[in-house]
Amino acid sequence: MPHNKARAITILMADDDEDDRLLTQDALTESRVLNNLYCVEDGVDLLEYLRKQGKYANGVPCPRPSLILLDLNMPRMDGREALENIKQDPELRSIPVVILTTSKQEEDMLRGYNLGAASYITKPVDFVGLVELMRTLGKYWVEFVELPSQEHD
Repeated sequence: MPHNKARAITILMADDDEDDRLLTQDALTESRVLNNLYCVEDGVDLLEYLRKQGKYANGVPCPRPSLILLDLNMPRMDGREALENIKQDPELRSIPVVILTTSKQEEDMLRGYNLGAASYITKPVDFVGLVELMRTLGKYWVEFVELPSQEHD
């Protein structure tokens, strides 16, 4: 019996690589995943977006994400520090965080899970792989997982 409850979710991607952000948007479009994608460039921007501070304080659209895609290696504040901040914040800790990174280091993976990441995924090396990943992520997070309502918008 098909599980059909597809709905659009808000995805927030934190990645300092503009090409990766654009490719992810294209892959989500290509994979036909229902979503609204917002992007930030590092951990500082991520936390300001989530807390509606800094450049996000003055009415800039920043809906609460259903899911965060988090790169580990970013300037100013890396993904590890950002994840730790998110999971220590009672207002933010319920947001699932998927680490999406080039790092294949066991230490990064263990630390990510210990800090509360929902998943740890190594970025595919080509666009076809990225489309398939976004299709699979979309199917999982949009169709199967029960996510909290998006209060705090």
